[in-house]
Amino acid sequence: MIENMSEEKPIRILIVEDQRNLREGLETLINFTPGFECSGAFRTMEDALHRAKHDLPDVVLTDIGLPGMSGIEGIAKLKESYPDLLILVLTVYDDNEKIFDALCAGACGYLLKQTEPSELLKSLREAVTGGAPMSPEVAAKVIKIFREVRPPEKADYDLTPHETRLLKMLTEGYNYVSAAEKLGISYNTLKFHVRNIYDKLQVHSQSEAVAVAMRDRLV
Repeated sequence: MIENMSEEKPIRILIVEDQRNLREGLETLINFTPGFECSGAFRTMEDALHRAKHDLPDVVLTDIGLPGMSGIEGIAKLKESYPDLLILVLTVYDDNEKIFDALCAGACGYLLKQTEPSELLKSLREAVTGGAPMSPEVAAKVIKIFREVRPPEKADYDLTPHETRLLKMLTEGYNYVSAAEKLGISYNTLKFHVRNIYDKLQVHSQSEAVAVAMRDRLV
């Protein structure tokens, strides 16, 4: 019997970056790394939105400061049209406001441009497996932001005990694979429960769910 030797499908990345040298460098890095494929590299979010209509990638890797439509506005538009699309920010901006706005718009992670190529590739894989990759400096600021947010006296999203436990694991940094292993359930079963959590919290990504959980003290 001949075994199926076909390789897994590569992770398809769409790049939005206005600096030509960086854009081309990212495109080369992705195309020459096994397991990845660049589905398009664009200078503006408008061009990226047009491509997404005809060829939806697995992950959008985008800057924030772009000519024309901003990256944050583009993230919101992409998530409105494609709620399950993963969007990872790669930018020089590390101020609290932009970090908060990008995550609330639907970004699944936030990286700074000094991120090493190997760490960038690792973060892209992490995003696909349900993680919320962030540069260490950004993660520290996110924690500070949420500590300063005053939660309402009471928030009730009708989460089951199992969903609350899973949400707590997501806030602790588990991705879908590691959470499924910890709970002793299949990856698809976990995705089903996560989707129910997202629906109840009215969010579209792990980073948004974590933000709501910490803001409203759900865990």
